[in-house]
Amino acid sequence: MRTLLLSLGFAAVLAGCQRDAADTATPTPTAKPAMTASASIDEHSYAEPGKVAIDDLALDLKVDFDTKTISGTATYTLDWKDKGAKQLVLDTRDLSIDKVEGETRDGAWQPLQYGMAKRDDILGSKFTIEAPEQNAHIRVTYATSPDASGLQWLEPAMTEGKQLPFMFSQSQQIHARSWVPLQDTPSVRYTYSAHVTTRPDVMALMSADNDPKAARDGDYTFKMPQKIPSYLMAIAAGDLVFKPISERSGVWAEPAMVDKAQAEFDDTEKMIQTAESLYGPYRWGRYDILVLPPSFPYGGMENPRLTFATPTVIVGDKSLVSLVAHELAHSWSGNLVTFSSAKDAWLNEGVTSYVENRIIEALYGKEQADMESVIARNELKEEFKQIDPKLQVLAEKPGVLKDPDNSSSSTVYTKGAWFLQFLEQRFGREDFDAFLRGYFDHFAFQSISSQQFADYAKANLLDKYPDKVSQAEFDAWLYEPGVPPTAPQVLARKFGVVDSARLAWLGSGELPPPAITGDWSTQEWVHFIEGMPETLRVDQLAQLDGAYHFTGTPNGEIAQRWYPLAVRSGYTAANDAIAAFLEKIGRRKLIMPTYSALVQTTDGLALAKAVFAKARPGYHPITTGSVQKVIDEAKPKAAPAAAPVQDAPAEDSKPAAAGDATAPAPQQAPDAG
Repeated sequence: MRTLLLSLGFAAVLAGCQRDAADTATPTPTAKPAMTASASIDEHSYAEPGKVAIDDLALDLKVDFDTKTISGTATYTLDWKDKGAKQLVLDTRDLSIDKVEGETRDGAWQPLQYGMAKRDDILGSKFTIEAPEQNAHIRVTYATSPDASGLQWLEPAMTEGKQLPFMFSQSQQIHARSWVPLQDTPSVRYTYSAHVTTRPDVMALMSADNDPKAARDGDYTFKMPQKIPSYLMAIAAGDLVFKPISERSGVWAEPAMVDKAQAEFDDTEKMIQTAESLYGPYRWGRYDILVLPPSFPYGGMENPRLTFATPTVIVGDKSLVSLVAHELAHSWSGNLVTFSSAKDAWLNEGVTSYVENRIIEALYGKEQADMESVIARNELKEEFKQIDPKLQVLAEKPGVLKDPDNSSSSTVYTKGAWFLQFLEQRFGREDFDAFLRGYFDHFAFQSISSQQFADYAKANLLDKYPDKVSQAEFDAWLYEPGVPPTAPQVLARKFGVVDSARLAWLGSGELPPPAITGDWSTQEWVHFIEGMPETLRVDQLAQLDGAYHFTGTPNGEIAQRWYPLAVRSGYTAANDAIAAFLEKIGRRKLIMPTYSALVQTTDGLALAKAVFAKARPGYHPITTGSVQKVIDEAKPKAAPAAAPVQDAPAEDSKPAAAGDATAPAPQQAPDAG
């Protein structure tokens, strides 16, 4: 019987994967859109880099925890490209401008006229500086708002150690403009330096050359010698200490967290070496990881030299360290070769997700990499059931993406990675690796569009190795919604066992023996829950909870699947744990599915509002906006009557095929970079 169940499980996994392609493919090909002048313009920035671009930025800043503001000066070294240009246009959001000065040819600083346009809810305010002399250097004296969208200020009670306050930034997608007046577009890259002062008992760090041996004295200097885009500007200050992993890598965290983080991430140097063996040398000097408080709205952020990471991936068994592999991979795809606007975000996230998977495969085995691919592709399938087809393409047309914070994460991450796996399969791993390494070298420290990628791929893949991928097949991945029928499939062997165990339990009520579940990884438990019907009976949930203690789990990946299922099923025994989870964690990926489930009923909406009221002071502004939107747009219904206790599942409560979660999933919030 067990052999039969396993065989059925394998078949179910394969069927589920095949439907990923069949259900989401768009059979009618569409013509590749012609590139126009507007396609190269970043519609989410007021800047005019074709006329003048920032070449270097020098910051002199004071971090004030009492007023929750950053203030000081930003001095720009400018490259005037248009000899007729007379203005420098910058992006801002809720900044107070004190004065603007330009350096004259004799070295003196003189006031310049400037104007701030009316605030746009998404883009902020256009900041125009009159520079008729095309000053080589312009200096702006400014201060941030206490409510800056790109900064979070935490009281000591909201930190791990509860002794000192904490501040950190999140500049991606377009939040750098809320703490520095900038050409806030990835199409502009610049070097920067900074002098930062703050209270003497906190350590300040930036996405620059942090010194692990720096004294904590409230006065810090930084330099970033490689050119970066604005979304990679980052700053943090708090009770931070350092522990090394290797000569060029280590962990910054609060004292109570640093040992756990060092142990969890001790494969980081191996990851760096693996990536280097595939795609060339690491070009950023150090690679350190800053573990932030749990309010951080993302899983990680690939700030160069200093990845920002959520503590929710520190679970003690390294099962979630793919996040580090992902952020490290950005050192090649994103930080080194950067998308030129948010409509081409797959060039960052999709390529990075592919590289991440290669690192995981090399270090932890193909089975681990395949399980993560299956989970991601199932999420993509669910997302495609709901989102506008215009957001399902990799190379989005201008005007489609109104707010870059709302880009489709599964499309840019998973479909993008799937595209590269398709190319790898067709051209062979050896030739495709050589292509990708050449791509990183060719476009190093540049910002590019999907069209530039397509042109490079045509010359170095399609034309170089003819008859392996047609132009129509290539274009279908870039310009059509859904997943093309050419998509290669992945079969995760271990998921066959998981599916068999779930099917058996749903049919008989008999839990799988510990001999089967005892060594399950996070990925296997995630798949076990994701494959459940949309709702279960309360007694079924209680049985699972009694055996596996899902309610109250410290593993956020499990919690984000279990709690929505509990809410949909009326399992109110989990409500206290749900409230505690939502109040503690600010990572959008982990909490938004539960909020989205809660607001579907009147009782759930009441709970969501009560929890949000308590949690809001500790949420990042980005998370606050996401939760508020879900609550504001809620159209709850009365809670259904609890399902009666039965000995077997109802006739229409069929288990999902392997990896084929039946519960409707809200569009997933992007989880980083």
